[in-house]
Amino acid sequence: MKRLLNWIVISISLFGLQACVFYTTGPNEVGVRTRKLAFVAEKGVEQRVYPAGSTFFFLPFINDFHTYNTREQNLEMTFAPDSGDRKSRDDLLFKTVDGNDISLDVIIVYQIDPQKAPDILSYVAPNNQVLQEKIVRTIARSKPRDIFGELKTEEFYLSQKRDAQAERAQRVMQEMLAPMGVIVKNVLTKDYRFNPEYQKAIEGRKVADQRVEKNKAARRATEEEYKRRLEDAKGEVNKMVADVDGEYAKAKIEADAYFARQSLLAEAIKVEAVAEARGIQETNNAMALTGGEAAIKLKIAEALRGKRIVLLPISEGGMNLKTTDVNDLVKTLGIRSMAEKKSAEKE
Repeated sequence: MKRLLNWIVISISLFGLQACVFYTTGPNEVGVRTRKLAFVAEKGVEQRVYPAGSTFFFLPFINDFHTYNTREQNLEMTFAPDSGDRKSRDDLLFKTVDGNDISLDVIIVYQIDPQKAPDILSYVAPNNQVLQEKIVRTIARSKPRDIFGELKTEEFYLSQKRDAQAERAQRVMQEMLAPMGVIVKNVLTKDYRFNPEYQKAIEGRKVADQRVEKNKAARRATEEEYKRRLEDAKGEVNKMVADVDGEYAKAKIEADAYFARQSLLAEAIKVEAVAEARGIQETNNAMALTGGEAAIKLKIAEALRGKRIVLLPISEGGMNLKTTDVNDLVKTLGIRSMAEKKSAEKE
């Protein structure tokens, strides 16, 4: 009986192996197994993620195997029929907050969270295509439309405004899709279009704004030119002031030097005069002594050396030098000289 049972078990095992089916996952895929009929394990979606690039063996009919692509996906909704996910117009149509019609091309970048593949299969979608069409597209055509519709018409011309709303749309979609196993990576905007008449009016206004900006730029250039000239003039004035200051400083230095020289010269003269005065004082003091009179007489003798001396007779009733009129004396002497000269001529 033991041998018979062993043969039965071996036979069943070989039959099971021959009846198994191969299941594989691609390099960017994960797999999820579903047990339709279970003898030992629990029936239903298995809470196990089968990794990418692998091969697995399962009995057919009682097992199902689903795969999900986990690489980044682009849901592109555009105006042009030859681009995007659909071969027809697929852009977002909405009104701006100030009431103008606008259409916007949007790209949603997302991917499946591999660890939530069993939950996606159980509650969301059996494959990537259904997930994109039924879930991601539905939300992508609703929430971004509302968020971008909060902008004013002219704010669409400002890339920072569009980018700010795109970031907000990404955050909102991520909050909604994260529980469903979808990771929203980015929301990108491409072209946008207004009503043709309004577009023409906007373009006209843009041209006018460009002219205004051009005039402003010309005015700023003129102001800058005036400022440059003013700075040049200030530079010339500063140069002149510097030159005058230099001349003043030079003249002051020369005047200070001349004053210093004259002060030194005056001091020298003063010193010399003081020395000379002291010499005279010393001489006077010496002359006041006993030998001073003899020295004076000697000096008088030296002064009279070689000089002609005329002696005038002084007698009682004669010439008195104390009362003699010098002018009369000169006349008298002149007359006598002339008389003596005539007498000499006669002889």
